[in-house]
Amino acid sequence: MANSRITTAPSPLSTSIWLPGPRDVETSPAFPAVLPDWAIDKVRTEFTHRPGHQPAPLWRLAIRDTDSGMDVHTPCVADHLPDGGKSRRTPVILAELHPDTLPAAAPHTHYGTDEQGAIDDGWPGFFHRTHRLLRADGLLLVAARQRRDAGALTDPLGLLIATARTAGFRYLQHFVIVHGHAVEDRIVPAPPEGAPPGLIHSDLLVLRAEGSRP
Repeated sequence: MANSRITTAPSPLSTSIWLPGPRDVETSPAFPAVLPDWAIDKVRTEFTHRPGHQPAPLWRLAIRDTDSGMDVHTPCVADHLPDGGKSRRTPVILAELHPDTLPAAAPHTHYGTDEQGAIDDGWPGFFHRTHRLLRADGLLLVAARQRRDAGALTDPLGLLIATARTAGFRYLQHFVIVHGHAVEDRIVPAPPEGAPPGLIHSDLLVLRAEGSRP
């Protein structure tokens, strides 16, 4: 069961489970990143490599807030290609959203627009700007995890998916990144350092840019 992908049914959108392999160590990524190294390696394998094609670059964004000017102070790490050259393929963008940075904004919150007509602030602005950056069919991966509010775990995925769709993204798939190891017929939890009680997984959403936006 270790290091396997399990697809559930009959969901119209497939949900897959990623478990670390027996030699993978569950390390806590530096704030505000979300995914452990073994999951990043699987992202590269699944989404940046196609047989017979040059690998696509992976751009990793560790988003710590959605304040004005977030694009300037959000760290971005780009993978180097094996041959040191430049790829002509559209990059795959991985945005890791630490739960402490997720806003408590409701879907109907009002946002201003910039000179290009895209919503400027918060998550709507982020998704619109990212859609303009990606070519049609480009992939945006969003990694997030639950947080504890008023004693209960809250899930940010619904708001994020709805906001991404408004910006022109199509929601393709959901991966569950398990923080634990398979031992015989059970999973032994190995939550990240500082995780709220009860958290055993992170989530990875796969979004595809559709068409063109103004």
